[in-house]
Amino acid sequence: MFFPIGDDQVKGGYFPFFSYTFIVLNVLVFVYQASLSIPGFEQFVYTYGSIPKETLAGQDTFTLFTSMFLHGSWMHLLGNMLFLWIFADNIEATIGNFRFLIFYLIGGLAAHAGHIYFNMGSEIPTVGASGAISAVMGAYLVMYPTSKIKMLVLVFFIRVPAFIFLIFWIVQQVTLGNQSLQSMTSETAGVAWWAHITGFAFGLVAGLFYRLNYPRPGQMTPDHSPFDRTDLL
Repeated sequence: MFFPIGDDQVKGGYFPFFSYTFIVLNVLVFVYQASLSIPGFEQFVYTYGSIPKETLAGQDTFTLFTSMFLHGSWMHLLGNMLFLWIFADNIEATIGNFRFLIFYLIGGLAAHAGHIYFNMGSEIPTVGASGAISAVMGAYLVMYPTSKIKMLVLVFFIRVPAFIFLIFWIVQQVTLGNQSLQSMTSETAGVAWWAHITGFAFGLVAGLFYRLNYPRPGQMTPDHSPFDRTDLL
């Protein structure tokens, strides 16, 4: 078992207000979800989650945005927030707060588009921030390919270049996404793989634009522990 727990930080630049605000909002929304009864939880998800069939019919299109702040479980929430915490702040510090806000939301919409394309008749609600976060990760790959990602592998800590981790991640998503098109298995069911893939692809394009037009504001400062960061986390 391995997962990322930190990265090198951009020194200077804009304070990543929206990166942190999104984490808080996602947590608060799920705390509310968790306070509901089981029928209430399900009704909340069906009301504010994005249902592909309804979206294509022009119904409840607001859910394309609200669904980005809903999650299906504590593990779903914590996994997404960990990735958002690691990858978003450097991008916002570089391109600015409101540019990041627009990028994040459009990235989420791009992810929805990919999921809907492959699930046009689905009446299952889609929830989670992972589509928008995938866009963040795609942009990170282009903007900070040599930044070091701190990984916890079993009980050991290692540091790997961002491009190695992110390429491995997207290859895994594409592999499982293709498998899901051929047959639904326990490994591929319940995950919007193509939302991840299309969100990531959007992030690559946006990241290239940002890399060319918004130079990195300062040097990268190594992160020595998940709780010892240089950007006031």
